[in-house]
This record gives sequence, structure tokens and C-alpha cells, in this order.
Amino acid sequence: MMVGFVFASIVYSVLVGFLANSYIIVKQIPQMLLPVVLVFLLINTCAGILIARGQNKKIKMCCHGTILLICFSVSVVISIAYHIPMAIQYLPQDHAVFFWSLLYCVVAHFVIFWNGIICVYLSSAQLGLKMRVIGALCGMIPVANLICLFLIMKTTVKELRFETEREQINIQRKKDKVCATKYPILLVHGVFFRDTKFFNYWGRIPGELERNGASVYYGNQPSAASIADSAEFLKTRIAQIIEQTGAEKVNIIAHSKGGLDCRYAIAKLGIGDHVASLTTINTPHRGCLFADYLLNVIPADVKNKVADTYNSTLRKMGDAEPDFLAAVNDLTDAFCQRLDVQMPIPQGIYCQSVGSVLTHAKGGKFPLNLSYHLVKYFDGENDGLVSEKSFQWGEKYILLRDTSQYGISHGDMIDLNRANIEGFDVREFYVNLVHDLKKRGL
Repeated sequence: MMVGFVFASIVYSVLVGFLANSYIIVKQIPQMLLPVVLVFLLINTCAGILIARGQNKKIKMCCHGTILLICFSVSVVISIAYHIPMAIQYLPQDHAVFFWSLLYCVVAHFVIFWNGIICVYLSSAQLGLKMRVIGALCGMIPVANLICLFLIMKTTVKELRFETEREQINIQRKKDKVCATKYPILLVHGVFFRDTKFFNYWGRIPGELERNGASVYYGNQPSAASIADSAEFLKTRIAQIIEQTGAEKVNIIAHSKGGLDCRYAIAKLGIGDHVASLTTINTPHRGCLFADYLLNVIPADVKNKVADTYNSTLRKMGDAEPDFLAAVNDLTDAFCQRLDVQMPIPQGIYCQSVGSVLTHAKGGKFPLNLSYHLVKYFDGENDGLVSEKSFQWGEKYILLRDTSQYGISHGDMIDLNRANIEGFDVREFYVNLVHDLKKRGL
């Protein structure tokens, strides 16, 4: 795709440069107006669609918008070079021709630019809110707008290259179905989130697993509840999946508190016979010491006010019985230390854990960039929320350290921000994780 992208960008840029400066030709040969308009419309509707065939709609739109922005940038340079000598020739004797040509050119570039910028704003997963806001604010500031445009194009081109490489990998291994495990995959979310069809807690991960042959299901447990109550819900959910699929067991991949919910269900609710494997992702197996501190220093009336606000809001969003304080209390160091002893590694179930660390607060999106320092003070190395000392559990432990930038946060581990992190491809990590389960016969 990228070879085609470069070729298309060059061809379309030359075409746009010609079309935007074709006023005199159209004036002299009126019959040229129709083909000029048709070609211009064709570029504005199809510039990147054919190049990104096979990709999803957002990547196609991003490719289309990026090519248009490149066309705009190149054509502006061509137009300036064209209109400077034109001004010398026409202004002294026929200034109307020059000004109509200039207006014709400006309108063409206006259409190309806004088509391109709207497409990338709507489709790019990597621009982020910050870049979008800066781009909007600097749009009318000379020089600053050019810098912003360059940064936007650099970001989207990088995104397109990354997605193209991912697509090629998936095409090459499509027949292998590397994630087609014997038992279905159950993804269990962490605290204060729900599984919804509008915003997937696991980002682009489930889609990538399914493209590689996995059968993916979700825990759908409450957003905020005690470990015991969440475990009861998961017990029922696993029974539903087994009845629905006819499978004897499930492979569980659980993030954050979800790992504790699953351990409790196995150790105390007797679902072990229906679990083939349990992989915990950044789970606080021994709790969060900073949670103890916060619960002790925050006044009771403030805690109750926050809890009531959260619970009432979540009820309106469909959560039956949210319990903010029960969820938070079950994540304290004191509680988890006691519970950890009561939930030994189960026999006959493959158990492993994964953790990651931030190396700088900037690597964590809000509010992890704030909590990082607090957790570091009490617990040392962490992912912005959970201490590295709390991750390890099971017969295999994977600790991820990305030194290329700021590290890998609690949210990055579930692709919460849909960010392409330099040196860590979260989607490929999960593909390899599930492929390993397949190789183990699970």
C-alpha cells in the first residue's frame, strides 16, 4: 500500500497543481471546464480509497485525507511559483485575469484542504485530542499553521505505514488461524468500566484476535462491585458461554481487578473445571498500598459523596447495583494480601501473569499521569496505578519494559487509548499471547 500511496501522492499533487492553476486554459477553451471539474471531483472523492483497499473504513478515510493534505501542500508551492511571474505579466495591463486566476486557485485549495483535514480528523486514531485542538487553534496563525499541518501529516503517514504493516502480517498468516484456540477466549474488564458495543474496553485487540481465528467473549460484569459479587456474576457468565458454544472450558484473559474477580471465582466458587487458563494483565494481586493511604486520609463524607455520585451515574447508564466503595476497599494492600493467601494457584489450570511499567508520568494519559507519582512514592515502579511488585502470579510472569519513550501504562495494556506505541505493538502482543495458548492445546 505505501508504494501506491507515494505514487498516488505524487500523481495527484501534480494534477491538483495543474487543476488549481488552470483558469487561463479554461478561459481560453471553455470546453475544458467540464473535464477539469470532473477530475477535480474524482480526486476529492477517490484519492485514497483505492490505495487503501482491503483496509477498514477509517484507514481508507485517513489515507484519503492524508493524500489530499499532501496534494494541498505541494500544490500551494506550485501555485505560488506560478502566480509570481503571472503577477509580473498581467498586473500592469490586465489585473482582472490575475485576480480571477488567484480566486480560482484559492477556492480549489480551500476544497482540497478542508476535505483532507476533515477526513483525518474523523478517522485518525493517532492524532489525539491534543493535536486536534492545537491544529484548530493554530489554523489561522501564519507559520504555526504550516507547522501543525506538517505534524498532522507526519502522524497520519506514520499511522498508515503501521497499519499497512499489520495488515500484511495478517494476510500472510490468515490461513494459519494462529489464535484459533481449542476453548473460546473470555476477556474480563477491570474496575470502573463496562463492556459496551459503543466503546470497547479492549480497544482494537478483540478484532485482531478474531481476524486471526479466535472466538472472543466478554465478562460483562458490573463496573464497580466487590470481588466476591463480581466473581458470582462471572460464574454465571462462564456457564452461559459454555452452554452457548458447547465448549467445556474457557481461556480467561483478565485485566486489573478482573484478574482478582476470576481468581476468586476459581478458588471459592468452584468454576475451576470450566477454566482452561487464566492470564492476568496488570492485576494488583497484592493490592495497592496507595489505595490504603487514600482511604485513610480522605474524610468519610467526601468518600461517601464521591461514591454516591458514581453509583447514581452508573445506575442511569444501566449498571444494576454499582458499589464504588466496595470495589475500592477490595483493592487495598491489606485486603488483597489476605485474599492472596486464600486463593492459591489452582491445579490443572494454566496460570500466567503480565505486567508493565511506566518510566515517566507523561506516558500515562489522565489520570494515570497524576497517580503515577503517588503510586511510585508508596509502591515503587508502577504502570500508573498498580505496583510492579503486585503483578506477578502463576507459573509464568511477563514484565514489559518499553524504553523507547515513556513506558507502557495500565491503560496501554488494553489498548484503551488506541495508541501505536513505539517498540510495543499491543495487538501483536495479544495475538502472540493467544497463539501460545493454542500451542499448549488450550
